[in-house]
Amino acid sequence: MRKIRLFIASSLDGYIARTSGEVDWLFTDQDYGYNEFSTQIDTVLMGSKTYYQVLTFGEYPYKDKKGFVFSKTVQVERDNNVEFVKENWKDFIHALRQSSGHDIWLVGGAQTIHYFMKYGFVDELILSIHPILLRNGIPLIVNDPSLETALELKDVKTYDSGLLQVSYDLKKI
Repeated sequence: MRKIRLFIASSLDGYIARTSGEVDWLFTDQDYGYNEFSTQIDTVLMGSKTYYQVLTFGEYPYKDKKGFVFSKTVQVERDNNVEFVKENWKDFIHALRQSSGHDIWLVGGAQTIHYFMKYGFVDELILSIHPILLRNGIPLIVNDPSLETALELKDVKTYDSGLLQVSYDLKKI
């Protein structure tokens, strides 16, 4: 079965983006393991807000990956980059995990992460914690007490920039 891996960055106080969706505070001085991670996945998953935010960064960065966007409101079936998943999300995710291929990257955003966490679809969390306090923004984890999840530490990496990257397996409870 293919793993779903959440590889994401947050501020020290737990935000993945400013309220506007901007991520201008992210370090870009090195790849922080992204290139190695990218070779291990062949599929990207994200919500529609994240997808449309990614499109504002310039050329779509995941052209060599199969892409799916989860949205209940987008009316099209696909565009040049991705297919849109509008319903039967659980069935789609189960089928995708059973299909052949490499691991799957859950890119974001917060609502999509919440859904995947709620239904136990995330197998691994790789979190790059940037040494900044945003004090406001889009939280990594939506405040939902039903999302209590046990984590098993796999790895910790520190960088001279102050970035801390922690990797966890999510335990099935």
